[in-house]
Amino acid sequence: MTRRVFGSMPDGSDVHVLTLGAEPGAVVELLTLGATVHRFEVAGGDGRRRDVVLSQGSVEERLASGDYLGGTIGRYANRIAAGRFELDGRTVEVRTHDRGNSLHGGPDGFDRRVWTVLSHSGSSASLELVSPDGDMGFPGELTVRVHYELVEDDSGVRLTVRHEAETDAPTVVNLTNHAYVNLEGAGSGAVDDHVLSVEADHYTLVDDTGIPLGPEHSPVDGTPFDLRTPSRLGPRVRSDHPQVAAARGIDHNLVLRDGTPGVVRRAATLTSPASGLRLELHTDQPGLQVYTGNFLDGSLRSPAGVAYRQGDGIALEPQLAPDSPNQPTWPSSVLRPGERYTSAIAWHVTASTPLE
Repeated sequence: MTRRVFGSMPDGSDVHVLTLGAEPGAVVELLTLGATVHRFEVAGGDGRRRDVVLSQGSVEERLASGDYLGGTIGRYANRIAAGRFELDGRTVEVRTHDRGNSLHGGPDGFDRRVWTVLSHSGSSASLELVSPDGDMGFPGELTVRVHYELVEDDSGVRLTVRHEAETDAPTVVNLTNHAYVNLEGAGSGAVDDHVLSVEADHYTLVDDTGIPLGPEHSPVDGTPFDLRTPSRLGPRVRSDHPQVAAARGIDHNLVLRDGTPGVVRRAATLTSPASGLRLELHTDQPGLQVYTGNFLDGSLRSPAGVAYRQGDGIALEPQLAPDSPNQPTWPSSVLRPGERYTSAIAWHVTASTPLE
């Protein structure tokens, strides 16, 4: 178990790195800034150790970025149309900063806050953030906790992320983690040759600003979003399908099948033939936002100074569908006093002999 200073916030407060695991096994580094997955190092099927999540080298770079690398996203992950929704008969207006919409909690979301460390051991860590009433316009004081646990055994490496939240007034909540994955190693180039499958028969059509076009989800049949069988990413993100073209790749909610509330099941599988690494994502959430790093433009750099370009990582974000507060027939995002919000994510990584 190690803990060290990563850097300082503009107000002088320290940001720490919390380490889980140790070589020669898997190693995870978490930042107290954003309760962020900063590093996830595992051995590939070729025996080479790789950091499989994109990260940045300093506090200043993270605060200057709008790409959410590895951060815990809240109070509401994804978009809310025009930053406006109805709650118990009144209109709530929250901060907007993405083409007129609220995105990932607003311009100062949970990924930009320093979280309090509740506990930290060699294999787990728990962090907490208290979001005051009116934070980014959201009602109610919200107490949020995120719990990380790293387990390695004969079945592979498992990193589990559990979110919890409680409120003192009705509000909306949708939390996720925004890790960008590259199973060939962060900074190794595009994930075009990665192979992805997702347990989803429908996806959410969106307008040019990422807002759903209506309450009906669309079948994936015959579209680049049909990932029911393992599919190479390159051809999908370069499709001329109008939804893909407008988003410069995939940035869409896929509606997970068998979405029983509270039941964790496999949602997606990502593999790299080159490294032999395979990541299975499990969650209890009803949707999976698949984002193929469409707006990485070379302005962000890895801790080693390598520029991240379009498609250099893929974010698989379990969550509610975008704009759910304005879609009453979809799973509700409302949290009330006396209730507890929970969500679960598990990344299960295994290695086999590379095919290349």
